[in-house]
Amino acid sequence: MAASVAAHLPLRAPGRVGAAPSRSSVAAVDRFRGRPERRGLAAAPRGGRGLAWLRAEAVSGGGGGGGRREPMVPPYNVLITGSTKGIGYALARKFLEAGDNVIICSRSAEKVESVVGELKRGYGEQHVWGTACDVRDGKDVKALVEFARDKLKHIDIWINNAGSNAYTYKPLVETSDEALMEIITTNTLGLMICCREAINMMRNQPRGGHIFNLDGAGSDGRPTPRFAAYGATKRSVVHLTKSLQAELQMNEVNNVMVHNLSPGMVTTDLLMSGATTKQAKFFINILAEPPDVVADYLVPNIRGIPSNQSMKPTYIRFLTGLKAYSRIFSVRKTCFWCSKKQVCY
Repeated sequence: MAASVAAHLPLRAPGRVGAAPSRSSVAAVDRFRGRPERRGLAAAPRGGRGLAWLRAEAVSGGGGGGGRREPMVPPYNVLITGSTKGIGYALARKFLEAGDNVIICSRSAEKVESVVGELKRGYGEQHVWGTACDVRDGKDVKALVEFARDKLKHIDIWINNAGSNAYTYKPLVETSDEALMEIITTNTLGLMICCREAINMMRNQPRGGHIFNLDGAGSDGRPTPRFAAYGATKRSVVHLTKSLQAELQMNEVNNVMVHNLSPGMVTTDLLMSGATTKQAKFFINILAEPPDVVADYLVPNIRGIPSNQSMKPTYIRFLTGLKAYSRIFSVRKTCFWCSKKQVCY
């Protein structure tokens, strides 16, 4: 488990980093697109109005995403998959506390009904809605989009949080077909379907929209023994996000952006179910945080992107390298397992 916990340690220290494509990838895109930025400059009107023309082009989205993009102003309309528990639920609460409108979903209609009722009592009838949705099913996700349109007309922020490890921690050779299918179809196929439908929805919205894909252990390329399949799917999240960013640019869709979101180690049922050794408990006690603490950091950073009218790709990280390594050499005040000022494992 020590190696698997180490997979959560970031390789780099930045807390919020915009994705910077390599020179070779930029050159390749430029060749493919025929250097449209130069076409734009060449097409600018003469007579000293070139700079004003460029400003107008930036506001209008450069011809992509359906023309002039309306500015995003709060309250925001937020959709979060897998949001009846864990970090998804904590994010929903923090957005509601900020005054936003939220749509939650999960596979269980009963669980959705219970959580929506609880949140409505706390934040009002007209701020939160929910529906059952299995992200692995394209028809379900299309229905989720229609539900969102019916309740809120548009979605500003779509967070792909739904994920699964099938609650199994064992070597791949001992993992069942059923567990593998659960992990891969939820984390990879489900994410792709959600991104496809979210982009198709947002590109036709006057305000556009932002999509955030949650990473996890393995996303930075570190090995994840005992949950190799999960780590492989999370590694693919980063690649998918970069590919979608390139596709949006290539197709001149300038009112939608896809970002990565890294919550670090969160004390959810998924993480705690694998804490079976002293080493695992040590690292969790040092590095992990409750969902509410992580959401307190992530939500203001997520909301800051549309509030700044930014359409640049962003990677928001809660557990940075500097933060992780500084914690390893410090002492946590209390223990997760007994809530006392001691180490009980």
